[in-house]
Order: sequence, then C-alpha cells, then structure tokens
Amino acid sequence: MLRRRDLRRISRGLRFRLTATSALFFAILLIGFAVYYRETLAAALRRQARDTLGEQWSGMKGYLRISKEHEADPDDHYKAWWYFDEEDPDENRYVVNMRGVYLVADASGKPILAGADDQPAVSPTYKTIGVDAKLIQDRVKDALAKPKPFWDERQNADGEKYLLRSGVVWDEKHKQPFYVSLGLELDSYDNILGHVTWIYVGAIPASLILGGLLGWFMSGRALEPVLEVAQAAQRISGSNLSLRIPTRRAGDELDYLILTFNRMIDRLESSFQQIKQFSTDVSHELRTPITAIRGQLEVALFTAETTEQYREAMFNALQDIDKLSSIVRALLLLSQAESGQLVLQKSRINLSELANEIVEQFQILAEEAGVRLSAEVPPECLAEVDRVQIERMLTNLLSNAIKFTPKGGRVRVAVEPGPDFLEMVIEDTGCGIPTESLPHIFDRFYRVTSPGGAPAPNQGLGLGLSFVAWIVKAHDGKIHVDSTPGQGTKFTVRLPATGVAAEPIAAVGQPVA
Repeated sequence: MLRRRDLRRISRGLRFRLTATSALFFAILLIGFAVYYRETLAAALRRQARDTLGEQWSGMKGYLRISKEHEADPDDHYKAWWYFDEEDPDENRYVVNMRGVYLVADASGKPILAGADDQPAVSPTYKTIGVDAKLIQDRVKDALAKPKPFWDERQNADGEKYLLRSGVVWDEKHKQPFYVSLGLELDSYDNILGHVTWIYVGAIPASLILGGLLGWFMSGRALEPVLEVAQAAQRISGSNLSLRIPTRRAGDELDYLILTFNRMIDRLESSFQQIKQFSTDVSHELRTPITAIRGQLEVALFTAETTEQYREAMFNALQDIDKLSSIVRALLLLSQAESGQLVLQKSRINLSELANEIVEQFQILAEEAGVRLSAEVPPECLAEVDRVQIERMLTNLLSNAIKFTPKGGRVRVAVEPGPDFLEMVIEDTGCGIPTESLPHIFDRFYRVTSPGGAPAPNQGLGLGLSFVAWIVKAHDGKIHVDSTPGQGTKFTVRLPATGVAAEPIAAVGQPVA
C-alpha cells in the first residue's frame, strides 16, 4: 500500500497537477454543457407542449359549439356540444384526446352541461387539479377588456403535472362569453427530460474517470523528456560532460527545452575545458621558470663566494621572475577573455589611421632586423571595434611577422575595404609555417617546431596568436592563414564593416637596407 509520504509526493508532482487541472476543467465544462443542454431541452419540450396544446385549441374551435337546446325557452341552460364524425377513427381519437383534460364554464365560473349526457362539461382529470370559480371570473373580465390566452401549470394530488391553455369563447347569437380550458399531461415530456438528466448523471463521472486516466497517461508520456533531462542532469559530472539528450524532432516546447539543456551542457563543457586547460597550461609553463629560479638560488646559496656571483644569480633569478610574471598576466588576461569577463569597449574608429600608427611604431624594430615594412591603407576605413584589442591584434601579428622574417625580407600591412566586410592583411616573406602546424598555431602555448623537431628560434610564450583568435572571434570576424615554408606567411582578418571611404589606397613606409 502507498504510504502517506508517497501519496503526498505524488500529489505534489507535476503529472498529478496536470491531470487534476485537466480533470477539473473538463468537469466544469461537462457540467456546464449538461446544465445548458438540459435547460435548452426543457425549454424545447415546453415549447413543443405549448405548440401541441395550441393546435388542440385551434381544433377545439372547429368542434365545440355552445348554445341552448331550446331557443324558445328562456329558462333553458347553455350546453356544450361536440360535433365530429364518430365513424372517423382519426377524428374520433383527436376529439377524445382533446376532451381528456377540459373545462367549459360560464362567466360566473360554473361549469355548463355537456349536451350529450347533461353532465357538467368538465373532465374527471380536470377536477383533480381544481376548478377555481373566482379565477375564472377574473380571467373572463380580463379577456373581455383585452382578449388574450392564459397559460398555467398545475399538478394533482399525485404530483402529475398538466399544462393548461384557457381563454374566452363567445356565443355569437346571444353575445355571451364562456370560459374554456384545455389541458395536456406533461409527464411524458418530464420523463424525457429526466431520462436525459440521468444519462448525464451517469455519463459525466464515467467521462471524468476515463478522461483522468487518459490525462494521467498522456501527461506521463509528455513529461518523459523532462524526466530524461532530470536524469541526465543527475548523471552529469566534471568527468562526464559529453552527455547529450537526443531531440524528439517534434519541434515543440520539449524539443526546445532539450536543445537549451544541451547548449547549457556545451557551455559547461567549454568552461570546464577552459579551466582544465588553464590548469594544465599554468602547471606546464610555470614549472620551467620556477625550476630555473630555484636552481639559480640553490647554486648561489651553496657555491657563490663573491658578491659578484651573488649579484649574477639574483639578476638571472629576476629575469626568470619577470618572465614568470609575464606568463601569469598573459594567462589571466586570456582566461578572462575566453570566459567572457573581458568585455569589448567598441567605438567608431578609423582603422587606416590605427594601422599607420602601429606601422610607424614598428619601423625602428624593422630597421634593426633589416626588414622593409610598409602599409597600404585607404585614407579612411571606419569600423565599430575595440581600439585596444584591435591594436593588440595588429601588434601581435606584426611582431611575429618581423621576428620570423630574415634580413632583407619584406612585411606588408594592408587594409582593404568592402561593402559588407573589411580585410586587414599582414603578409611577410619570412620562413613560413609548416603545413602540419597550421591547424594548431592558435592553440595556447603552441610553438612551431623546426624540421628537426626542436623549437624554432625566437619563440615567445605561444599566447600571442591565441589572443589574436579571441579578438577576431569577439568582433564577429574571421581569420585565415596562408603559409608556404621558406616563402612567407599571410594572415587575413575579416571584420564587419560599418563605413568605408571610397578613395585610393596610399602606401606608406620605406625600404630598410
């Protein structure tokens, strides 16, 4: 048996609440429809009864005659005569039904005699529902003042209901009014209404039970993906972030929930991967300078004998500490950028002017390396960008180009405007990048190796191009690399354009001997 705690848990569940809500809604709907239909049916049955009784009233005027049997006798009483063909079964049945509940009375309310048997012109059934002489007198007066029909519903001692249609009929010869009332038994109509009512009384609970079971089943089916999402969430851990829930391909809200959940797991997996990568990078990159510092200090502690030796050891240790600080700053900045903590501060700037400024800054470094540095930019090229980040991107790319270009080589910076995108090109005639290294150059701490497997000369921390990739992505741009070993490398950055001056491109820079 279910314990109270289990019942409480079920009653608080979404499946139970959905089923109960739908059952309550349908109960209100069915009951409202039943009440409306019953009242509509009752009104229709009453209209049908009135129409039937109205037809009998019209027929009564053709069969009933009220007159004196002996016109010469002033003391003779008025009698009610029914004229019809007794040999005609249809006509005979019609008149008999009409006389089942009837009354013919004079203006004082007293029933007159029936012409055939000198009995009062009132049916036995009509006597059971009462003959109110005072009411007849009042209605005759009302009808004389303004002719109108009278409708009543009465019932006898057994509770049987009757509909009465009453009015005034005239003796045209003597100008005397008479009160005539015809009745119709309503039990057959009420039986129909009662039968329909009991059908609803039995059908509504059965419908609610079946609807509740169907709602329980359908809500369970509908909530299965939600339960799968919950179960998947319970199975997710830091070591199991590759789990995804397949969509139902129904295009409904549950598929949207599953897609949203999967995207959330994608973001979590990316965040965990960044944290894991950051930890790996930190432990890997910090190990070398820390080991060098420790070794230098130990050597100085155990072997140094002069002040100059101590100074040299401290100087070398400070150089490694500066390198260590640079690594930590770069890692923190890159981690903030990739995790979304570093927000772009965009503004409308002239990229041509920025490119010229950076080229001017690197002219001295290019002269010292024996590299010819030039810029080909239009007078104006406007874009909505973060000036600091774009300057960092150009600086990293230009620094690498000069660093890996031998003496006598060339480095070219170009800004090429377009209607939808603008391109920034940094091209050199340096040593190039091996084909197998191209897919990895934007990875953190990746360093291109020489053909012998050793790191290439003049290698840095391996973080510059990671910054470049993030800056381009943050600006909704794309970066492409073309490189041929021994011939040079070309970086092409495409950024969304917001406005370009259609003027000829100017070349700046000078050759360096």
